[in-house]
Amino acid sequence: MRQGIASIAIAAEANVASDVVAPLSDDFVGNDVDGNAGELDHRALANMVRLIALRGEHIGVAIGPIAIEHRGERMVATFTVTLSSGSHLFPDQLGVYQIESAWRNEDGKWRCYTASWKHSV
Repeated sequence: MRQGIASIAIAAEANVASDVVAPLSDDFVGNDVDGNAGELDHRALANMVRLIALRGEHIGVAIGPIAIEHRGERMVATFTVTLSSGSHLFPDQLGVYQIESAWRNEDGKWRCYTASWKHSV
């Protein structure tokens, strides 16, 4: 899981959509940039990264400490992420976020199947 989280951050900074979504399950759901639950799926997240890349923009990603909690056969990871740098696409969305992500083992690999985040003030 920690490796999956780190790989998502690295891929997001490099604007590589396929690598951003690689650790996600096919049925992944998360909230969108406005906080609407269940509005961001696997495909929509990849398209958002592609749009940032097409615009020639860059977003910096810094991950804070990751806390992992076992919940039966699944795990929940909570951590902070700081989004920074010169993106004009989502200027109001830059800053620190609290993230909670749920992971399950799929064929020997941990995949994130849901995530929620809120902007920290």
